[in-house]
Amino acid sequence: MVPRRGTRAPAPRLPLPPRPGAAVPGGGAGPAGRGSEAGSCRGAAMRAPLLPLLLLSLLPWADGSGALRAFVVAHSHMDVGWVYTVQESMHAYAANVYTSVVEELMKGKQRKFIAVEQEFFRLWWDAVATDTHKQQVHQLLQEGRLEFVIGGQVMHDEAVTLIDDQILQLTEGHGFLYETFGIRPQFSWHVDPFGASATTPTLFALAGFNAHLISRIDYDLKADMQKTKKLQFVWQGSPSLSERQEIFTHVMDQYSYCTPSQIPFSNRSGFYWNGIAAFPDPPKDGVYPNMSLPVTDANIHLYAQTMVANIKERAAWFRTSDVLWPWGCDKQFFNASVQYSNMDLLLDYINKHSAEFGVTVQYATVGDYFQAVYSRNLTWEIRDSQDFLPYSTEPFQAWTGFYTSRSVLKGIARRASSLLFAGESFFTQYVQKHPAGSICKCEALKQLQSLRWAVSEVQHHDGITGTESPKVKDMYMNNLMYGMFNVKKLMASIIFDMNNAKKNGEVYSSVYIRDSGIPGAAGIEQYIVVYNPLAWNITTFVKLSVSHLAMTVYDELGYPVPAQVQSSVESHSTYDLYILVAISGLSYRKYHVKPLNGKQSVFIGRSVKYKRKDRTHADQQSQQLLPVVNNCYQVMFDQNTNLMHSITERETNQTVQLTQEFLEYHVNGDTTKGPISDNYLFAPNASAVPVSKAVGLEVVSGNLMTEIRQYFYSNITSQDYIYALYTRMYTVPEGYDGKLLCHRIEQEYTVGPLELNREAVLRMSTNLDTRQLLYTDNNGYQIQKRPFKSYENNTVARNYYPMVQTAYVEDDTTRLVLLAERAHGVSSQGNGQVEVMLHRRLWNNLQWDLNYNLTLNDSSVVHPVMWLILGTKAVTNILYWTSGLALEHRPVVMFGASSDGGDKPKPHRQLQQNSVHGSHVTVPPNLHLQTLSIPGWRYSSDHAEQVHSICMGKQKQGDVDFSRVLLRIRHLYEVGEDPVLSQPVTVDLKSLLKGLGSVMAVEERSLTGTWDVNTLKRWKWKTAQHPGKGFSKSPETSGNFTVTVYPKEIRTFFVYFQSQ
Repeated sequence: MVPRRGTRAPAPRLPLPPRPGAAVPGGGAGPAGRGSEAGSCRGAAMRAPLLPLLLLSLLPWADGSGALRAFVVAHSHMDVGWVYTVQESMHAYAANVYTSVVEELMKGKQRKFIAVEQEFFRLWWDAVATDTHKQQVHQLLQEGRLEFVIGGQVMHDEAVTLIDDQILQLTEGHGFLYETFGIRPQFSWHVDPFGASATTPTLFALAGFNAHLISRIDYDLKADMQKTKKLQFVWQGSPSLSERQEIFTHVMDQYSYCTPSQIPFSNRSGFYWNGIAAFPDPPKDGVYPNMSLPVTDANIHLYAQTMVANIKERAAWFRTSDVLWPWGCDKQFFNASVQYSNMDLLLDYINKHSAEFGVTVQYATVGDYFQAVYSRNLTWEIRDSQDFLPYSTEPFQAWTGFYTSRSVLKGIARRASSLLFAGESFFTQYVQKHPAGSICKCEALKQLQSLRWAVSEVQHHDGITGTESPKVKDMYMNNLMYGMFNVKKLMASIIFDMNNAKKNGEVYSSVYIRDSGIPGAAGIEQYIVVYNPLAWNITTFVKLSVSHLAMTVYDELGYPVPAQVQSSVESHSTYDLYILVAISGLSYRKYHVKPLNGKQSVFIGRSVKYKRKDRTHADQQSQQLLPVVNNCYQVMFDQNTNLMHSITERETNQTVQLTQEFLEYHVNGDTTKGPISDNYLFAPNASAVPVSKAVGLEVVSGNLMTEIRQYFYSNITSQDYIYALYTRMYTVPEGYDGKLLCHRIEQEYTVGPLELNREAVLRMSTNLDTRQLLYTDNNGYQIQKRPFKSYENNTVARNYYPMVQTAYVEDDTTRLVLLAERAHGVSSQGNGQVEVMLHRRLWNNLQWDLNYNLTLNDSSVVHPVMWLILGTKAVTNILYWTSGLALEHRPVVMFGASSDGGDKPKPHRQLQQNSVHGSHVTVPPNLHLQTLSIPGWRYSSDHAEQVHSICMGKQKQGDVDFSRVLLRIRHLYEVGEDPVLSQPVTVDLKSLLKGLGSVMAVEERSLTGTWDVNTLKRWKWKTAQHPGKGFSKSPETSGNFTVTVYPKEIRTFFVYFQSQ
């Protein structure tokens, strides 16, 4: 994404005019060089992947003489989406980037290039590259002249993505690169995400990276860091992992990742000799708009002066005389010939006159640059686990709107991720337990891969962020829906196969997930199969839509199951059936649902409707409170206003006043009248305004659940409500473990369609003395402290933060936790308050936004869900991590019908053994089984063997490897967070996985699987804390299948089972 209008440097005249608000336009570059250690065929497999330090000190640019050496890093920033779809981009420019770059690199031994997003590269490799191109890529990688940096499918957003999905997209790209080339990226290039999370440095360290590079941080902070030469530091992103997973981090200066475009001797941009990409078709004559003046004898000195001046300006902001000079920007190098032929002349000229200029220049990769800095052997400051969020580019440009933009896409992306998580473990168990099953494993893997690709793709920093054009949003949605359909189909066919069902429709071929009704005629017995994708035993409710009030529900053995049926909130012709399910870890159970003639019915929820209340004339004198109670909470509703009044936590008898109301920020859309809100920016011009003057209330109560339905009207006589809030509290019968279920107050909101230029928030006001301190999560991995900060301008927007999964406020004794199933912006604008942005609908007249259809005129209705937990810090500590994951990974429900009549189900013997007495997988409550999948990679996990087979041209094209299981285990707690749950946990993997089969071998790997941790040696950068420099090694694993997982660790393994 091109930087928006900047504050300090002129923007490049590039494919798109700069967006309003960039930290600074101009600038740009990428990593290469030794950045992905090349598996060179000349003994590379045996060689340490990085140049020995001794050798480094002999290189000319490490002479310490003080002369500046610029590393010219050629790159093209290629958004996987944003304004144009992937297909449009491939056709207009992206395929040409790789074709022309590879051909041009072969023409000059000094030329280099870095490649970043794997989605485009893989599409080119599979569909466009010739055999010659492929041989050339192998050669260029071996020579270190083409370097893959990051190596993920996309450059993922850092604010609103979940850690699982970041790891997925990184693993997808790394698996392809290692299988195809035997290389493993070692440097990051996170130049465009809007703010930087503290999870990312930890992730990249775990993946084996030696250095991390970011760019977009607050404009005022960047200016200070430039002045004090503090743009480089060693970042300890995780307080618990601290120096074990620290990483050297480089923040790009104010020119960011694009080459400075203003040149004093021309009215065209400079250094962009191929001009700007043309859509929809590349021009047939090869003449593109805005091509820079070619380098000639007449202007070469002027070009050199301009480049040298910029190199010197940048050098003043860093501690070493090595200068990273990015050469490129969005959609560049689609004609690499004209790029390199001009730059060759310019670099030669500067080097011939280096004494005069005081600068030498060279083509480089990111790896070359970081190696030069590393070889300086300086001592670096340590940065703690504080992140760089939120991000502002100017006083009125706070990029905090995108935390909520396109809430529907954010929700679907997370549902897809959760379904993929379930489908992976379901398929892995099937392959292990049913090696002779009738499902074609290769076909099944393709179905999973379609969803892996779609979930990876939408993590792009203009994807899940909601900052794309409508047609690109549709592309993401279509790809996600297609992948979800495939995985649902796969899960249904696995159930079908495992139950040896006849072909008479035991499981519907189209499978419905959650909230979907049971189709079919009355009298036919329906059943549901419910799969628990978490490695804990769960007790929860699943909701179905049914057409009868009189129902009965049985389990596999014919015993009745607690359930409640009641009128539906969504439809007058159906009912909601809530079934209480208790399922072991990674297991499924089958429940039969029958319409009934009177006997043994489920509980029925009875509805009481209260009169609509006018809030503006509420009687403050006589307060009448309506209590709703379960075993954990008593929630009071004020009958004068029909709003929530307070919550009492029954165990401690602690009462917290808590009211909830919907408000809207009215924002400006006219650029002539002041700052605007758009996809990215949130720019409120006044306080939020309450939306409703009247509230309707209905309470539906039954033995298992009470649902409080609140309807918000603009006034007392309005026909239609504009917002709705459904609160559910559950009562768990004796004999069930109801701790998590009882302790959550579930809320679902209905918001939209909004009026134009409205941003909708839910504000919760309590009497907790929170001192306006908010806590929010980084990517569902760790918690950040968010003290309220006052600014001269835009204070409301600059105190918004992303909530990916968790946010909470607390006083000295009590904490109120909010858990979400999609990302939202969240803020504490007053003491005891927390507000969550639920939806945005915007339009503005900024020409840039109009040209690219980026105005966010989102007329959808959204239905986000949150769980509220209230209690002491000790109690909420125990609950919030597991509850957040239980919300993320709700059980998968599949529907079927059997026509065998009869009153009692006849359980299949095999089904019984699979579920009721099943082979479950269960980890302790402070661990999370984060991944259990069959990646299907063909690579050898022995690096020497893998590199050798690639060099011999023998990399396996044939059979997919179904024997290798990828397992990740994550410790959920920080050091010292809880006296019990923060302890290290020792797990016997053989015993943990015995339900899947007999474990024969376990190999511990780096996060994305490409390194054996015993051979992974990352650069250790010198700090005051650790004056010695060298390599940091990973912990050894014990040989007997037991592993001890320490707080916040994510441990990755390849597991091999005895073949059956």
